[in-house]
Amino acid sequence: MGKLKITQVKSQINRTQTQKRTLEALGLTRIGKVVEHEATPSISGMVSKVKHLISVEEIK
Repeated sequence: MGKLKITQVKSQINRTQTQKRTLEALGLTRIGKVVEHEATPSISGMVSKVKHLISVEEIK
C-alpha cells in the first residue's frame, strides 16, 4: 500500500465533535499541518469523514 499526505486546509471551529476527534486522531491540530499515514482502510475511512476539511495527496 502507498502513503497518504494529508493537509488540513479548513478550521475545525463549528464542526461536530466526531469530526474534531477524527482530525485529532489523524494528527491534525491546525490549518496547514501536514501528516503522512499508510493508506489503510481505517485511515481511508477517517479521511472520507472529514474530506471537506482536508487535502489528500498520494505518495508513492
